[in-house]
Amino acid sequence: MNTMENLEKQLICPICLEIFTKPVVILPCQHNLCRKCANDVFQASNPYLPTRSGSLTSGGRFRCPSCRHEVVLDRHGVYGLQRNLLVENIIDMFKQESSSTKPAPERKEETPMCDVHEEEKINIYCVTHSVPTCSMCKVFGAHKDCEVAPISSIYQTKKTELSDGIAMMVGSNDRMQGIISQLEEACRAIEENGRRQKTLVCEKFDLLYSILEVKKGEMSQKVTAEQEEKVNYIRGLTRKYGDHLEESCKLVELGIQTMEEPEMALFLQNTKPLLQKIAEASSTAHLDKVERGYENMDHYSVNFKREGKALRSIDFILDEEDEDDEDEDGEAGAEEGEGAQTVSGGSTVTAASVQPPPLQQINTTPSAAKSPAST
Repeated sequence: MNTMENLEKQLICPICLEIFTKPVVILPCQHNLCRKCANDVFQASNPYLPTRSGSLTSGGRFRCPSCRHEVVLDRHGVYGLQRNLLVENIIDMFKQESSSTKPAPERKEETPMCDVHEEEKINIYCVTHSVPTCSMCKVFGAHKDCEVAPISSIYQTKKTELSDGIAMMVGSNDRMQGIISQLEEACRAIEENGRRQKTLVCEKFDLLYSILEVKKGEMSQKVTAEQEEKVNYIRGLTRKYGDHLEESCKLVELGIQTMEEPEMALFLQNTKPLLQKIAEASSTAHLDKVERGYENMDHYSVNFKREGKALRSIDFILDEEDEDDEDEDGEAGAEEGEGAQTVSGGSTVTAASVQPPPLQQINTTPSAAKSPAST
């Protein structure tokens, strides 16, 4: 008896102060509680936590009543705690041993009385009206023309129906929980797929930016090359005309000095070669002349209307073809693809890229671009 009493003390719940009521849950700190008591403590510690149909919809926490260790629960609440099957088996053995050593207390069954015939117990069941009643109601009362059955048989039938209904609801709840888990997984998959596809889209646009930058550099380099060529040519021609002007100024000074020569014979001697030099200096046939419009650079004109329209029309396409996004020639006019996007539902969405026409329309060989001809 002392052993049984000591065992009973170990099986007392610290909340209800009675023997553990199954199911018994074990906390992370290794203390045990009735699941119902654990749920009561949890709801008292989290009064504002949302619930649905009496069950928890999100995680929470409470403290162990024995050691004050904080217990953190997931979205299943106390139903996510592990059951202590060992303690439950010990409880069953204890109760079985106790019932064999102690006489079972007499249970006084209270049978409800009939409302019409107050001295009559309810002992039959009216099948017609689906209500329990007494024998007097069947003989003289409102149920004398009704079909009746023994209350014990109907009790077993209804108890079986209720048990089946509870089992069906438990199965339905399990299926509903499975659906909720699948929906949460689908939500996470959608978020991950969205992040991946946004990264792919950004990579494709970065590729377009790099192609445009390279093309802009190439086209600018063409303009710069002709600009430097023309500027160097004009500067060289300017130096030639400057040298010719300097030589002409010297001849003018020499001519003025010759005009001041008083001696006629000496004057005539110097005049002939001087006139010859003046005649040669007056001619500019040996110097190049710039053609009209040589300074014009309008032949490097561009028109990006078609390319702009193509860029503005970039959008996702809905076919299931995988596009090759590799540029075989390494040039700007042939990039493709925006990748395939697969969501958890099994459908495929392909991100489209636009194949624009060549990004420049330039006439690079106009007549004005040629070197000026000598005249």
